[in-house]
Amino acid sequence: MKNWILIITMMITLQGFAQKKGFSIQPDPSKKQVEILYNGKLLTAYCYYDSVFKPFLFPVNTLDGIVVTRGYPNTPKAGERTDHPHHTGIWMNYESVNGLDFWNNSTAIPSERRDHYGTIRHEKIISQQAGKNRASLTVAANWQRPDGHVLLHEITRFDFIVDNNLFLIDRSSTLTAADLQVDFKDVKDGFFAIRVARELEMPSKEPGIFVDVHGNETKVPVDNNGVTGMYTNSDGIRGDSVWSTKGRWTMLTGKKAGKDITVGIIDHPRNIGYPTYWHARGYGLFAANPLGRKVFSNGKEELNYSLSPGASTTFRFRILIRSDKGTTAADMNQLADEFGKK
Repeated sequence: MKNWILIITMMITLQGFAQKKGFSIQPDPSKKQVEILYNGKLLTAYCYYDSVFKPFLFPVNTLDGIVVTRGYPNTPKAGERTDHPHHTGIWMNYESVNGLDFWNNSTAIPSERRDHYGTIRHEKIISQQAGKNRASLTVAANWQRPDGHVLLHEITRFDFIVDNNLFLIDRSSTLTAADLQVDFKDVKDGFFAIRVARELEMPSKEPGIFVDVHGNETKVPVDNNGVTGMYTNSDGIRGDSVWSTKGRWTMLTGKKAGKDITVGIIDHPRNIGYPTYWHARGYGLFAANPLGRKVFSNGKEELNYSLSPGASTTFRFRILIRSDKGTTAADMNQLADEFGKK
Protein backbone atom coordinates (compact mmCIF):
# COMPACT_ATOMS: atom_id res chain seq x y z
CA MET A 1 0.00 0.00 0.00
CA LYS A 2 2.81 2.39 0.88
CA ASN A 3 4.46 1.71 -2.48
CA TRP A 4 1.21 2.53 -4.31
CA ILE A 5 0.85 5.76 -2.35
CA LEU A 6 4.43 6.67 -3.25
CA ILE A 7 3.85 5.91 -6.93
CA ILE A 8 0.65 7.96 -7.05
CA THR A 9 2.39 10.86 -5.29
CA MET A 10 5.24 10.76 -7.80
CA MET A 11 2.79 10.68 -10.71
CA ILE A 12 0.95 13.72 -9.38
CA THR A 13 4.26 15.53 -8.87
CA LEU A 14 5.46 14.69 -12.39
CA GLN A 15 2.12 15.79 -13.82
CA GLY A 16 2.55 19.11 -12.03
CA PHE A 17 6.00 19.58 -13.56
CA ALA A 18 4.61 18.72 -16.99
CA GLN A 19 1.88 21.30 -16.63
CA LYS A 20 4.44 24.00 -15.94
CA LYS A 21 6.16 23.50 -19.31
CA GLY A 22 5.18 26.12 -21.84
CA PHE A 23 2.48 28.74 -21.36
CA SER A 24 -0.38 28.75 -18.89
CA ILE A 25 -3.07 31.37 -18.33
CA GLN A 26 -4.56 31.91 -14.88
CA PRO A 27 -7.52 34.29 -14.53
CA ASP A 28 -8.06 35.71 -11.03
CA PRO A 29 -11.31 37.72 -10.99
CA SER A 30 -10.86 38.57 -7.30
CA LYS A 31 -7.65 40.46 -8.16
CA LYS A 32 -9.05 41.70 -11.50
CA GLN A 33 -6.18 40.27 -13.49
CA VAL A 34 -5.19 37.37 -15.74
CA GLU A 35 -1.68 36.00 -15.22
CA ILE A 36 0.37 34.84 -18.20
CA LEU A 37 2.99 32.29 -17.13
CA TYR A 38 5.73 30.49 -19.03
CA ASN A 39 7.25 27.37 -17.51
CA GLY A 40 5.45 28.30 -14.32
CA LYS A 41 6.97 31.79 -14.09
CA LEU A 42 5.08 35.07 -14.48
CA LEU A 43 5.78 36.93 -17.73
CA THR A 44 3.01 39.47 -17.37
CA ALA A 45 -0.59 39.93 -16.27
CA TYR A 46 -3.57 41.53 -17.99
CA CYS A 47 -4.87 43.88 -15.29
CA TYR A 48 -8.16 45.77 -15.11
CA TYR A 49 -7.96 47.50 -11.73
CA ASP A 50 -10.63 50.11 -11.01
CA SER A 51 -7.95 52.54 -9.82
CA VAL A 52 -6.11 52.68 -13.16
CA PHE A 53 -9.02 53.57 -15.52
CA LYS A 54 -7.79 51.32 -18.36
CA PRO A 55 -6.70 47.71 -18.87
CA PHE A 56 -2.94 47.22 -19.04
CA LEU A 57 -0.19 44.58 -18.89
CA PHE A 58 1.77 44.67 -15.64
CA PRO A 59 4.40 43.81 -14.62
CA VAL A 60 6.29 42.85 -17.75
CA ASN A 61 9.26 40.52 -17.29
CA THR A 62 11.99 39.05 -19.44
CA LEU A 63 12.12 35.27 -19.81
CA ASP A 64 14.66 35.11 -17.00
CA GLY A 65 12.54 37.19 -14.64
CA ILE A 66 13.95 40.74 -14.97
CA VAL A 67 11.21 43.37 -14.62
CA VAL A 68 11.34 45.92 -17.46
CA THR A 69 8.35 48.05 -16.38
CA ARG A 70 8.23 50.79 -13.75
CA GLY A 71 6.51 49.69 -10.54
CA TYR A 72 4.97 53.06 -9.62
CA PRO A 73 2.15 53.67 -8.89
CA ASN A 74 1.00 50.05 -8.40
CA THR A 75 4.09 48.61 -6.70
CA PRO A 76 6.53 51.51 -6.07
CA LYS A 77 10.22 50.70 -5.70
CA ALA A 78 12.94 52.82 -4.11
CA GLY A 79 14.66 55.05 -6.64
CA GLU A 80 11.77 55.25 -9.11
CA ARG A 81 10.31 58.46 -10.49
CA THR A 82 6.79 59.29 -9.33
CA ASP A 83 5.72 61.48 -12.26
CA HIS A 84 2.79 60.67 -14.55
CA PRO A 85 0.83 58.14 -12.44
CA HIS A 86 -1.11 57.19 -15.58
CA HIS A 87 2.08 55.67 -17.08
CA THR A 88 1.77 52.07 -15.94
CA GLY A 89 2.88 48.85 -17.61
CA ILE A 90 1.91 48.47 -21.29
CA TRP A 91 -1.30 50.16 -22.40
CA MET A 92 -3.18 51.69 -25.34
CA ASN A 93 -5.35 54.84 -25.18
CA TYR A 94 -5.45 58.44 -26.36
CA GLU A 95 -5.53 62.04 -25.14
CA SER A 96 -8.51 63.35 -27.13
CA VAL A 97 -11.52 61.19 -28.02
CA ASN A 98 -14.64 63.29 -28.56
CA GLY A 99 -12.96 65.90 -26.40
CA LEU A 100 -12.29 63.51 -23.50
CA ASP A 101 -8.81 62.73 -22.23
CA PHE A 102 -8.36 58.97 -21.85
CA TRP A 103 -4.54 59.12 -21.71
CA ASN A 104 -4.04 61.23 -18.57
CA ASN A 105 -6.82 59.78 -16.41
CA SER A 106 -5.64 58.59 -12.98
CA THR A 107 -6.47 58.86 -9.29
CA ALA A 108 -4.47 62.12 -9.28
CA ILE A 109 -7.28 63.90 -11.18
CA PRO A 110 -9.40 65.98 -8.74
CA SER A 111 -13.09 65.11 -8.56
CA GLU A 112 -14.15 68.49 -9.97
CA ARG A 113 -12.18 67.72 -13.17
CA ARG A 114 -13.31 64.15 -13.75
CA ASP A 115 -15.94 65.07 -16.31
CA HIS A 116 -13.08 65.89 -18.73
CA TYR A 117 -11.64 62.35 -18.66
CA GLY A 118 -12.66 59.05 -20.22
CA THR A 119 -12.30 55.51 -18.91
CA ILE A 120 -11.69 52.18 -20.66
CA ARG A 121 -13.68 49.48 -18.82
CA HIS A 122 -12.82 45.81 -19.16
CA GLU A 123 -15.99 43.90 -20.03
CA LYS A 124 -15.09 40.24 -20.36
CA ILE A 125 -12.60 37.60 -21.41
CA ILE A 126 -13.69 36.26 -24.79
CA SER A 127 -11.18 33.44 -25.17
CA GLN A 128 -7.84 32.14 -23.98
CA GLN A 129 -5.48 29.50 -25.27
CA ALA A 130 -2.10 28.32 -24.02
CA GLY A 131 0.42 26.13 -25.85
CA LYS A 132 4.08 25.26 -25.64
CA ASN A 133 5.56 28.46 -27.09
CA ARG A 134 2.48 30.55 -27.81
CA ALA A 135 -0.56 31.76 -25.90
CA SER A 136 -3.42 34.08 -26.72
CA LEU A 137 -5.90 36.12 -24.72
CA THR A 138 -8.85 37.91 -26.31
CA VAL A 139 -10.77 40.47 -24.27
CA ALA A 140 -13.55 43.03 -24.69
CA ALA A 141 -13.56 46.56 -23.27
CA ASN A 142 -15.55 49.79 -23.67
CA TRP A 143 -14.27 53.35 -24.00
CA GLN A 144 -16.74 55.35 -21.89
CA ARG A 145 -17.69 58.92 -21.08
CA PRO A 146 -17.90 59.93 -17.41
CA ASP A 147 -21.68 59.39 -17.57
CA GLY A 148 -21.12 55.77 -18.67
CA HIS A 149 -22.14 56.28 -22.30
CA VAL A 150 -20.03 54.00 -24.52
CA LEU A 151 -18.14 55.70 -27.34
CA LEU A 152 -16.07 52.76 -28.57
CA HIS A 153 -16.29 48.99 -28.31
CA GLU A 154 -12.83 47.40 -28.19
CA ILE A 155 -11.89 43.81 -28.97
CA THR A 156 -8.22 43.10 -28.28
CA ARG A 157 -6.23 39.95 -28.93
CA PHE A 158 -2.87 39.51 -27.24
CA ASP A 159 -0.51 36.89 -28.66
CA PHE A 160 2.29 35.96 -26.30
CA ILE A 161 5.18 34.23 -28.09
CA VAL A 162 8.47 32.73 -26.95
CA ASP A 163 11.00 32.28 -29.74
CA ASN A 164 14.31 31.01 -28.37
CA ASN A 165 15.31 33.87 -26.03
CA LEU A 166 12.77 36.37 -27.33
CA PHE A 167 9.53 37.27 -25.59
CA LEU A 168 7.11 38.85 -28.05
CA ILE A 169 3.74 40.44 -27.36
CA ASP A 170 1.57 41.10 -30.40
CA ARG A 171 -1.47 43.27 -29.78
CA SER A 172 -4.35 43.60 -32.25
CA SER A 173 -7.14 45.96 -31.14
CA THR A 174 -10.29 46.65 -33.16
CA LEU A 175 -12.17 49.80 -32.16
CA THR A 176 -15.78 50.17 -33.26
CA ALA A 177 -17.73 53.40 -32.84
CA ALA A 178 -20.98 52.84 -30.97
CA ASP A 179 -23.94 55.15 -31.70
CA LEU A 180 -22.04 58.41 -32.24
CA GLN A 181 -19.30 59.63 -34.53
CA VAL A 182 -15.99 59.31 -32.67
CA ASP A 183 -13.32 61.93 -33.34
CA PHE A 184 -9.65 61.43 -32.50
CA LYS A 185 -8.16 64.91 -32.47
CA ASP A 186 -4.54 65.21 -33.60
CA VAL A 187 -2.66 65.45 -30.26
CA LYS A 188 0.66 64.48 -28.70
CA ASP A 189 -0.25 62.03 -25.93
CA GLY A 190 -0.89 58.53 -27.23
CA PHE A 191 -1.18 55.81 -28.26
CA PHE A 192 0.51 52.44 -27.61
CA ALA A 193 3.00 52.73 -24.78
CA ILE A 194 5.21 51.23 -22.10
CA ARG A 195 6.75 52.95 -19.06
CA VAL A 196 10.08 51.32 -18.31
CA ALA A 197 12.07 50.63 -15.16
CA ARG A 198 14.48 53.29 -13.87
CA GLU A 199 17.54 51.36 -15.10
CA LEU A 200 16.25 51.58 -18.67
CA GLU A 201 15.67 55.32 -18.65
CA MET A 202 18.21 57.52 -20.38
CA PRO A 203 20.66 59.32 -18.03
CA SER A 204 19.42 62.83 -17.29
CA LYS A 205 20.35 65.92 -15.30
CA GLU A 206 16.73 66.97 -14.86
CA PRO A 207 15.51 66.94 -11.24
CA GLY A 208 12.52 64.86 -10.30
CA ILE A 209 10.45 63.30 -7.54
CA PHE A 210 11.57 59.82 -6.57
CA VAL A 211 10.44 57.11 -4.13
CA ASP A 212 12.76 56.59 -1.15
CA VAL A 213 13.38 53.34 0.75
CA HIS A 214 10.41 54.08 3.01
CA GLY A 215 8.01 54.53 0.10
CA ASN A 216 7.87 58.32 0.47
CA GLU A 217 8.02 60.70 -2.48
CA THR A 218 11.09 62.92 -2.18
CA LYS A 219 12.63 65.56 -4.40
CA VAL A 220 16.29 64.64 -4.62
CA PRO A 221 19.22 65.31 -6.95
CA VAL A 222 19.19 62.92 -9.90
CA ASP A 223 21.39 59.85 -9.42
CA ASN A 224 22.22 58.30 -12.79
CA ASN A 225 24.10 55.38 -11.30
CA GLY A 226 22.87 52.27 -13.13
CA VAL A 227 20.69 54.30 -15.54
CA THR A 228 21.69 53.00 -18.96
CA GLY A 229 18.93 53.41 -21.56
CA MET A 230 19.43 54.41 -25.19
CA TYR A 231 16.80 54.74 -27.95
CA THR A 232 17.53 53.78 -31.57
CA ASN A 233 14.99 54.01 -34.37
CA SER A 234 14.75 52.21 -37.72
CA ASP A 235 16.66 55.03 -39.47
CA GLY A 236 19.57 54.84 -37.03
CA ILE A 237 18.65 57.99 -35.08
CA ARG A 238 19.57 57.69 -31.40
CA GLY A 239 18.86 59.14 -27.98
CA ASP A 240 16.52 62.06 -27.32
CA SER A 241 16.50 62.81 -31.05
CA VAL A 242 14.19 59.80 -31.60
CA TRP A 243 11.31 61.84 -30.18
CA SER A 244 9.11 63.15 -33.04
CA THR A 245 10.75 60.95 -35.70
CA LYS A 246 8.89 58.49 -37.92
CA GLY A 247 9.92 54.87 -38.24
CA ARG A 248 8.74 51.28 -38.57
CA TRP A 249 10.34 50.46 -35.21
CA THR A 250 12.21 51.89 -32.26
CA MET A 251 14.15 49.97 -29.63
CA LEU A 252 15.35 50.89 -26.16
CA THR A 253 18.49 49.15 -24.97
CA GLY A 254 20.18 49.18 -21.57
CA LYS A 255 21.37 47.04 -18.70
CA LYS A 256 19.55 45.68 -15.65
CA ALA A 257 20.57 42.96 -13.22
CA GLY A 258 23.82 42.56 -15.14
CA LYS A 259 22.02 41.66 -18.39
CA ASP A 260 21.73 43.45 -21.74
CA ILE A 261 18.05 44.39 -22.06
CA THR A 262 16.12 45.31 -25.19
CA VAL A 263 12.56 46.63 -25.32
CA GLY A 264 11.40 47.23 -28.89
CA ILE A 265 8.11 48.44 -30.37
CA ILE A 266 7.22 47.61 -33.98
CA ASP A 267 4.53 49.37 -36.01
CA HIS A 268 2.37 47.46 -38.51
CA PRO A 269 2.07 48.49 -42.19
CA ARG A 270 -1.74 48.36 -42.05
CA ASN A 271 -1.98 50.83 -39.15
CA ILE A 272 -3.28 54.34 -39.74
CA GLY A 273 -0.41 56.77 -40.20
CA TYR A 274 2.24 54.13 -40.87
CA PRO A 275 5.09 54.59 -40.22
CA THR A 276 4.19 55.99 -36.81
CA TYR A 277 5.64 58.98 -35.02
CA TRP A 278 7.56 58.11 -31.84
CA HIS A 279 6.70 59.72 -28.52
CA ALA A 280 9.84 58.40 -26.80
CA ARG A 281 11.06 60.28 -23.74
CA GLY A 282 14.32 59.87 -21.87
CA TYR A 283 12.53 59.57 -18.51
CA GLY A 284 11.08 56.20 -19.53
CA LEU A 285 7.90 56.79 -21.54
CA PHE A 286 8.19 54.83 -24.78
CA ALA A 287 5.20 55.20 -27.11
CA ALA A 288 4.08 54.93 -30.73
CA ASN A 289 1.53 57.58 -31.72
CA PRO A 290 0.06 56.95 -35.19
CA LEU A 291 -2.75 59.48 -34.68
CA GLY A 292 -0.65 62.47 -33.66
CA ARG A 293 1.08 64.34 -36.48
CA LYS A 294 0.90 68.09 -35.92
CA VAL A 295 3.13 68.51 -32.87
CA PHE A 296 5.71 65.99 -34.11
CA SER A 297 5.97 67.58 -37.57
CA ASN A 298 5.99 71.19 -36.35
CA GLY A 299 2.64 71.79 -38.02
CA LYS A 300 3.58 70.35 -41.43
CA GLU A 301 1.15 67.42 -41.04
CA GLU A 302 -2.20 67.02 -39.34
CA LEU A 303 -4.47 64.01 -38.90
CA ASN A 304 -7.87 64.34 -37.23
CA TYR A 305 -9.25 60.83 -37.56
CA SER A 306 -12.96 59.98 -37.25
CA LEU A 307 -15.11 56.86 -37.11
CA SER A 308 -18.76 57.05 -38.11
CA PRO A 309 -21.29 55.09 -36.00
CA GLY A 310 -20.70 51.36 -36.48
CA ALA A 311 -17.39 51.83 -38.32
CA SER A 312 -14.24 50.03 -37.15
CA THR A 313 -10.49 50.34 -37.34
CA THR A 314 -7.75 48.00 -36.15
CA PHE A 315 -4.37 48.82 -34.60
CA ARG A 316 -1.57 46.25 -34.48
CA PHE A 317 1.68 46.54 -32.54
CA ARG A 318 4.47 44.19 -31.53
CA ILE A 319 6.66 44.50 -28.43
CA LEU A 320 9.96 42.64 -28.19
CA ILE A 321 11.57 41.94 -24.81
CA ARG A 322 14.91 40.19 -24.42
CA SER A 323 17.77 39.93 -21.96
CA ASP A 324 20.19 37.50 -23.56
CA LYS A 325 22.28 39.78 -25.78
CA GLY A 326 22.30 43.06 -27.63
CA THR A 327 19.76 43.54 -30.40
CA THR A 328 20.82 44.76 -33.83
CA ALA A 329 18.97 46.76 -36.46
CA ALA A 330 18.99 43.61 -38.60
CA ASP A 331 17.22 41.72 -35.79
CA MET A 332 14.55 44.42 -35.55
CA ASN A 333 14.07 44.57 -39.31
CA GLN A 334 13.59 40.81 -39.47
CA LEU A 335 11.00 40.89 -36.69
CA ALA A 336 9.25 43.84 -38.35
CA ASP A 337 9.18 42.00 -41.70
CA GLU A 338 7.66 38.92 -40.05
CA PHE A 339 5.11 40.98 -38.14
CA GLY A 340 4.12 42.91 -41.27
CA LYS A 341 3.02 39.64 -42.92
CA LYS A 342 0.52 38.85 -40.14
